[in-house]
Amino acid sequence: MKKTDIAAAWQGLANCNGCGVRDLALFADLTKEDFSLIHLPIDVLLFPAGAPIYHVGDEPTAVYTIRSGLVKLVQYLPGGSQRIVRLLRRGDTAGLEVVLRQPYTHTAIAVHPVLTCRIPQAVIQRLSDETPRLHQQLMQRWQKAVERADTFLLELSTGSARSRVARLFLTLVGGGPNDECDFFAREDVGAMLGITTETASRIVAEFKRQGLIAELHPNHFRCNVTGLENLAGEP
Repeated sequence: MKKTDIAAAWQGLANCNGCGVRDLALFADLTKEDFSLIHLPIDVLLFPAGAPIYHVGDEPTAVYTIRSGLVKLVQYLPGGSQRIVRLLRRGDTAGLEVVLRQPYTHTAIAVHPVLTCRIPQAVIQRLSDETPRLHQQLMQRWQKAVERADTFLLELSTGSARSRVARLFLTLVGGGPNDECDFFAREDVGAMLGITTETASRIVAEFKRQGLIAELHPNHFRCNVTGLENLAGEP
């Protein structure tokens, strides 16, 4: 990589307003000197809704920083059904298995169109070996992933079906600038919360009638946060 390319990569990262790279992305703490260690391209990839980013069991080739959109991490049960075990949003990193050179443990699928930075394994390995700044970021992201998994299990897998759906809406609103959020197909809601598709559809319809949510356009809702918070606390 030429010096001009390094400078361009640095400027592009530091000045990118399309994602939270300054504070959130994997390379947030790197210096211009660190970028001189990069000899492979970092691609910006757009995945349409429903497209897999990688599959469970695939050999790890890259990590992906989510610049925009929402990604679901899916595990498949012996009977063929699926369970969504975590959600990734802007600034999160998918595919951390690369650090340990282990196969991906989930299938990562774009829920809505997702823009990512694809960072090759060789780049991660070299930077991790030669700069403590990336190593620190990687450790922080492992810890964040563990905390997210714990929160997901606690908030979205316990309590009544109604309270779980309410918590899911609140989780999604929490990642946005207002009281609006993009929601999921009801099959995905069931896979995420451990309820049937029919139950998910019934509860969403009930929330609409009660004024807890208002569908502005398909699967995009404005939420009554106070009402949902009251319901989320129910056993």
